Amino acid sequence: MPRTTTTRKKAAPRKKTATARKKSGGRKKATTRKKTTRKKTTRKKATTRKKTAANKSTRKKTTRKYSPRSGRKVERAMDEMKHGKLTSGRSGKKVTSRKQAIAIGLSEARREGANVPKKKGS
Repeated sequence: MPRTTTTRKKAAPRKKTATARKKSGGRKKATTRKKTTRKKTTRKKATTRKKTAANKSTRKKTTRKYSPRSGRKVERAMDEMKHGKLTSGRSGKKVTSRKQAIAIGLSEARREGANVPKKKGS
């Protein structure tokens, strides 16, 4: 059986539309955005309380947890740690941790009898 060949019609060339744009190396056009405005809010003024003698007497007085002497011990320990002179007790290794330096300062203050809260663990 002989083969019959059918001829196809060539498709017409497509027109360039807005979606199929030419690639250009130039700058894209800047799109203009609609600016939104914020609403201005007014803050309420804080009301001040009148100080009376009754308020002063009922107020709970708090004592400081750490004495100034213990603060100076911690400050000295931190300074030594920053200069690389602070060493731990048993091993004698240099202390690099900030928390460890504070713990060393507080334990030294405890030994001397400064006002420092007890350790949580013991």
